[in-house]
Amino acid sequence: MILVTGGLGYIGSHTVVEMVEKNEELIILDNLSNSKLQVLDKIHSITEKRPAFYQGDIRDPDILEKIFSNHAVEAVIHFAGLKAVGESVNKPIYYYDNNITGTLEVLKVMKKYGCKKMVFSSSATVYGNNPQVPFREDYDLSTTNPYGASKRMIEDILRDVYTADPEWSITLLRYFNPIGAHKSGLIGEDPNDIPNNLLPYVSKVATGELDCLCVFGDDYKTLDGTGVRDYIHVVDLARGHLKALDYVRNNAGAEAINLGTGNGYSVLQVVKAYEKASERSVNYKITSRRPGDIASCYACVEKANRLLDWHAKYDLNQMCEDAWRFAYNENEKK
Repeated sequence: MILVTGGLGYIGSHTVVEMVEKNEELIILDNLSNSKLQVLDKIHSITEKRPAFYQGDIRDPDILEKIFSNHAVEAVIHFAGLKAVGESVNKPIYYYDNNITGTLEVLKVMKKYGCKKMVFSSSATVYGNNPQVPFREDYDLSTTNPYGASKRMIEDILRDVYTADPEWSITLLRYFNPIGAHKSGLIGEDPNDIPNNLLPYVSKVATGELDCLCVFGDDYKTLDGTGVRDYIHVVDLARGHLKALDYVRNNAGAEAINLGTGNGYSVLQVVKAYEKASERSVNYKITSRRPGDIASCYACVEKANRLLDWHAKYDLNQMCEDAWRFAYNENEKK
């Protein structure tokens, strides 16, 4: 039995679908702070199965105790955490408490019940403002905001857990920029408030829910002056978690592994691909750079290829087509 924390969120829900389709038995724990209960029905519609669900917070030891006492949990895929960079700058205590304290509570109950396998949702933000691309797992780490700092601290905690007890097996999956949606159009990125990430913002401009996309800077040393990032299809990312789960089942250690495509796309390339997919124009305006943003950020994925036998297979056009299908379906319901 696998516990998936934050399993109704964007990446979590897509991973749950892939897991169910691989006949994995799982439990979802989610506090619905940035997700919706209806996603559980959508997972059922896609897979014809309904995973066990607990509504609760990872900082609550009682709900964790209830789950681990009622189920034989073999491993934890740990998504639950706050993830908005800008919000983290304004609410650092909130982020450190939720992300770090929550992870410590999960680790305490795992240790108590002898569950020593974890796939952790980390982030490429742990590379900070490193100017060298592609980013490799052995680079020195630095962070520019409390969100990234919380991920880096949790990575340190998890490595210390393994050092103290080498029976633990942990993968630290450093995501780059997940976009796209499930091919069914039923689940995708659907934040509860104004989007912080590029694609859901572009989607809302395309559907008319928002007036204009702000592009932060067009004077970077890139092909068109806008920032370049490694956008990865969320289904590719989800499949990476299944590969990581197989890895922790068979290998002890604490391994940091990038999950990206190894290719960079500029903001304007993404906008143009989305316009093609949606057959709608996306109104945008160029504004000043955001503090802390860098020109280019993309992954070296050799380690994921080698250790996990994992390769991203979807290109930018497919990512945008799937994202638009979901956005269109959601907009039609309103």
